[in-house]
Amino acid sequence: MKKRIGLLVLFGVLAAFSMMLSAAKGSVDIPLAEIIGILGGAQDTAHAQILWNIRLPRTIVAALVGINLSLSGAILQAILRNPLADPHIIGISSGAGLAGIFIMLMLPGAAWLITPTAFGGAMVAALLIYILAWRDGIRPTRIILAGVAVSAFLGAGISAMMILYSDRVHSALMWMVGGLSARSWPHVDLLLPYTIVAGLLALMAAQRLNILQLGDDMARGIGLAVERTRILLTAVAALLAASAVSVVGLLGFVGLIVPHAARLMIGADYRFLLPAAALLGITVVTLSDTAARLLFAPLELPVGIIMAVVGAPFFLYLLRRQL
Repeated sequence: MKKRIGLLVLFGVLAAFSMMLSAAKGSVDIPLAEIIGILGGAQDTAHAQILWNIRLPRTIVAALVGINLSLSGAILQAILRNPLADPHIIGISSGAGLAGIFIMLMLPGAAWLITPTAFGGAMVAALLIYILAWRDGIRPTRIILAGVAVSAFLGAGISAMMILYSDRVHSALMWMVGGLSARSWPHVDLLLPYTIVAGLLALMAAQRLNILQLGDDMARGIGLAVERTRILLTAVAALLAASAVSVVGLLGFVGLIVPHAARLMIGADYRFLLPAAALLGITVVTLSDTAARLLFAPLELPVGIIMAVVGAPFFLYLLRRQL
């Protein structure tokens, strides 16, 4: 218990450090002491304008996206009993992406519709994967194969829409890769309520997630309504993933590598795993975004490219361990 609490404190320190680094580093470096002064009320400098209007909202969006995708991946890995599950890999993010692209291209003035529509797309994708993978129960291999197939199908739909509406596609290109460029306070306002509500629901369900790890028969014997619990938790995971996708686009691998890394360090008890994954998610996404801004400055890479470079080898490592 003490070791786990100590690790959570360490993850919290890492998350705070990564957010401070993200706020401090860029085309113009802002010293830490000056950041503290600006946050304390100093508003009259150019650095203050950069921090409040550019760096700080972008850093907060990165942190919220890290929390949402990490919690979504952790929940999916629990309800599917499969460490390879991830909203991007099994197609939930693609469902949200197709719905979001549809709104962006067909109703560009209705940005407020993107998140609820993306949630609907994510739920439809999750339901389709569930139906395709069901055969006398759910097996991890079938979930992955069904998810890959659904993701490919939905990806084809996204590509078709971008070709058919090529005159409107410029704004969607960065969204397809996953990027935090030009994210500001309205994006924080959009994302924060979903993070708070769905994040609290996830933390409240930690004990049920632990019970699901025992297997369906044992969980039913304890008294858990397995299928209803799985559907409700899938909805929570879809809401977390869809809200993140609606703001930053199709950012992959966060929901795969972060929960698995947290599990290796803190164990499989979801009472500790969920907050650990959330804190590590903040660290990974904010550090990746900082690297995306600095590695090829003044050129800025989408953070999705950095995550793919890190996440793809990690996925192959997990694949070799599982199969």
